[in-house]
Amino acid sequence: MSNLAVTYKNLQQSQRFRKRFSVAVRLVIAVILIFFSIFPVLWIISASFDNSQSLATQQLIPTNAGINNYRDLFGKNPDYEFGDLFYWKWVWNSVKIATITTVLSISITTMAAYAFSRLRFKGRVTMLKGILLIQVFPNLLALVAIYLLIFQTGEIIPTFGLNTHSGLILVYLGGSMGLNIWLMKGFLDTIPRAIDESGMMDGATNFQIFWTLLLPLLRPILVVIGILSFIGVYGDFILARILLNDVDKYTLMVGLQIFTAGQFDKKWGVFAAGALIGALPILITYLALQDQIAGGLTTGAVKE
Repeated sequence: MSNLAVTYKNLQQSQRFRKRFSVAVRLVIAVILIFFSIFPVLWIISASFDNSQSLATQQLIPTNAGINNYRDLFGKNPDYEFGDLFYWKWVWNSVKIATITTVLSISITTMAAYAFSRLRFKGRVTMLKGILLIQVFPNLLALVAIYLLIFQTGEIIPTFGLNTHSGLILVYLGGSMGLNIWLMKGFLDTIPRAIDESGMMDGATNFQIFWTLLLPLLRPILVVIGILSFIGVYGDFILARILLNDVDKYTLMVGLQIFTAGQFDKKWGVFAAGALIGALPILITYLALQDQIAGGLTTGAVKE
């Protein structure tokens, strides 16, 4: 009996050790991941208060900290001249383009996904596969084609040509349709068709079923698609840089690039200050709707 008791005690200690060791390893990994996530944010916060304007001498706690970078960014320093500064105009352009694109993308995506999920028509599966196939190719491969397309469109309809926000919105809409349609369709497939049948029995049309019965149930996935679209458009640089030429029409990401474009006159502190303030709209949007993001993604991921 004594040998069995000793063996049982050793087994308990071994299991307790393995459990504690497993928890310790997870904590170490979590600390490392948190460090890699927070360190860039802390570094850019430090750079925004560093008046040296140099990354070579940048420290996490700057020795000459101050708010001069923010004064320069907002044009409050009469001695600071760095070309045309339209910071708040850039922020407004980004928010405006991202908001319009998000609203139009959600509207078009929802109706298209409803048709693919609920209606049966010839070429339905082929179109779905074609949409998925197009998304396989990187967007960088289409930059030249997009530029020529917008250029030729502008010759016919100047409103949607180069150096216009409407043309840029048009490009964003075309690029966001594929993934969003599949994401919305996956969510719609989880909604029982009995809801549609009950509406048909009451004499409702397809649009009435979609608008009054299904659309309220799509709120989680609508929030997901809206946030993803807004963040993607708000943070885009390449397409906006190619299609926009006037400084006052720049988006925030293109405008901030001005501060780092010079070969001998880089304003990293002003750039960091602008990037830090520019991240607030995305941060506020995400914090306000983070519960809807998790619910929308998990609900549409499994088909019952």
